[in-house]
Amino acid sequence: MQFRRLSVPDAYEFSPRAFPDERGLFVAPFQDAAFREAVGHPLRLGQTNHSVSRRGALRGIHFADTPPGQGKYIYCPRGSMLDVVVDLRVGSPTFGEWDALRLDSTEYRAVYLAEGLGHAFIALEDDTVMSYLCSEPYAPTAEHGINPLDPALDLPWPTGIEPVLSDKDRAAPTLAEARDSGLLPLYSDCVAYYDKLRSAN
Repeated sequence: MQFRRLSVPDAYEFSPRAFPDERGLFVAPFQDAAFREAVGHPLRLGQTNHSVSRRGALRGIHFADTPPGQGKYIYCPRGSMLDVVVDLRVGSPTFGEWDALRLDSTEYRAVYLAEGLGHAFIALEDDTVMSYLCSEPYAPTAEHGINPLDPALDLPWPTGIEPVLSDKDRAAPTLAEARDSGLLPLYSDCVAYYDKLRSAN
């Protein structure tokens, strides 16, 4: 499995090798050795999530209070989606910047985003499935969102697809509003937490 760092620090893309034959296909979207080499610690598993989305469904930008936050390892076992990672960590040298990549059931690439980063995606076709491994269980009081249509972020949502948002995501604050209200994680807290995870390895 190959991996590369994304332009947002502490986010990575993983590219597994697929093995098709006359029976179908086999692929291992998550591989522990490659993950440890890239990130510097094992993936803790607190919960697995599975979502099915119609074309245009836009979910995010979601993040959790850090620490402990919620690291996410994401791949697309059916359909296709545009996946976006946003640096929401106040004090980060790349605060407010993002990276985007296509995840689909052709190449089975995966993306990992560390605790404190924001995640969003839009389904590019009907019945798109997103599967993700989370480092911590869902904690309702610690979960937050940023409006994915915030014009200041100017995220690369495709033209020609009408976004379908939940009421909660549509009503979420802009990045500036969340920063001013103290809702966002601090970069220093996130880095200290990453160091703690690596030292425990």
